[in-house]
Amino acid sequence: MTGPLARFTVLDLTRVRAGPTCVRYFADWGANCIKIEMPPGAGDSDMGGPRHGPDFQNLHRNKRSITLNLKEPEGKAIFMKMVEKADVVVENYRADVKYRLGIDYDSLKKVNPKIILGSISGFGQDGPYAERAGFDQIAQGMGGIMYITGMPGGGPVRAGIAVADVGSGLHCAIGILIALLERESSGEGQWVSSSLLQAMISMCDFQAARWTLGHEVPGQAGNNHPTSIPTGVFKTKDGYINIAASGGHIYRRFCETLKAPELMSDERFSTDKARAKNRDALNAEIDKRLATYGSAELVEKLNKAGVPAGPIYKMDEMFADPQVKHLKMAYPVKHPKLGDQEVIGQAINMSRSKFDKWTSTPEQGEHTDTILKEFGYDSKAVEDFRKRGIV
Repeated sequence: MTGPLARFTVLDLTRVRAGPTCVRYFADWGANCIKIEMPPGAGDSDMGGPRHGPDFQNLHRNKRSITLNLKEPEGKAIFMKMVEKADVVVENYRADVKYRLGIDYDSLKKVNPKIILGSISGFGQDGPYAERAGFDQIAQGMGGIMYITGMPGGGPVRAGIAVADVGSGLHCAIGILIALLERESSGEGQWVSSSLLQAMISMCDFQAARWTLGHEVPGQAGNNHPTSIPTGVFKTKDGYINIAASGGHIYRRFCETLKAPELMSDERFSTDKARAKNRDALNAEIDKRLATYGSAELVEKLNKAGVPAGPIYKMDEMFADPQVKHLKMAYPVKHPKLGDQEVIGQAINMSRSKFDKWTSTPEQGEHTDTILKEFGYDSKAVEDFRKRGIV
């Protein structure tokens, strides 16, 4: 293995999305990530979609796969032998499952005091909702984002991405990295956990702080920014664009670019406070003046004047954008069955540390024999495990 995280071994017990998202950060930067799955026919692996579908292929790149039945005593024994040499275990079972399987943190650290366990749950590892199954949309509703998303008066709206799943995976990955750094001084591992609910509340950020610090309950603002005005979606002669023209200096440049000094002199729009009070009227006046502009032309014109503006892309348009291409956000891999693919690139850039030998998502158990041999099992033992449904 190569890459900045090549010295770490991560045992991946995760399923569906939140957990795999966490492990993907380690896999993408070169860690030895071993995906542990149930053997064929040994029960529902609950992996969250067809193996050869886009979602699964994007989530599990850069990993190796082994099949192992943890419900069998011998399967658990093999896993514990792997834990002896591993650095990290990541799971996103319901909070009680790891205890039933005997792979909770206290059990793991008896085998390896340096092990770090990363756990993601729906609502936390303890508390009144600890035993509830987690699901992204439920967490979105309970975490505040659905109440503030959508057009005013239109009822709650879910975010168009699995923001709670992805957010909890990211938070757990950051927590594990902190634990790995701390281990360098203490010599001990620890249990790191996050949850969909915690991640969702954390990612609400300034909207949540409007309540905790200001005792204000934010509502829906639609495509308008809730506090920065005018910032939102505006109609041009051939579509819609985003414009962020809040603040005195940027707003002045915006009005000058549109050759509309009256939008500065009109007392309804002359100050930040006045623009906030008369947002709807201001938006209507802006739309009138944009009716003669094409979207691409206006985006170029505004950015040249120092006014943030951008197009609103469909997915195919987004990946065709020259800046997106430059950032390599569609990353090529080759799958032995599916051929050439493009997965989603990393959003982290590093000046010196690189890992560009990405591999496609493995087939179920593709590396079982190789991995077990790395942990001390010979070919005869592996074949015996396979016959008995252990792997």
